[in-house]
Amino acid sequence: MRYNIRGNNIELTDALRDYVEKKLSRMEKYFYSTHTTEAFVSMSVFKDEHKVEVTVPFPGVLVRAEEASENMYASIDKVVEKLERQIRKYKTKVNRKFRQDGSLRFLENGETPETQTAILDEEDDEFEVVRNKRFNLKPMDMEEAILQMDMLGHNFFVFSNAITDQVNVVYKRKDGRYGLIEPE
Repeated sequence: MRYNIRGNNIELTDALRDYVEKKLSRMEKYFYSTHTTEAFVSMSVFKDEHKVEVTVPFPGVLVRAEEASENMYASIDKVVEKLERQIRKYKTKVNRKFRQDGSLRFLENGETPETQTAILDEEDDEFEVVRNKRFNLKPMDMEEAILQMDMLGHNFFVFSNAITDQVNVVYKRKDGRYGLIEPE
């Protein structure tokens, strides 16, 4: 596995780099071809929060996790545990699908990512939509949208931006601040 490690407001020491590579190398057992797999690791420090974000392109899906704590090494441990859970869940779901279909194939025995993506598309039936909403997008500015979102008690709100006349989304971040999503 190749590692793309970068830091923000932190000096990446050799010890820290080695620790990340050692911990992430545990995940190599889940990949068929580790020499083509690349893990993107971003570490940052903001105040007393040591945050680690890891993204691994897994065949057919993108696995991503982030964790923050008061210690960078603890954050790395937590994010690797979270990634392993996600990968095991994904592989279990796909292998269960194969067993239900009576197939003895396994994902990593020469199947292409397109095939794996098709398998995932078939599994989308498991995600049942239980509610469908329709509403008019009232033109408003971002501050009004945030107020509407807070009044409704939601963690995101879709609105028509009165300034740009485009559909935007405001959302509440884990740190309590707000984010804005707008089209390019």
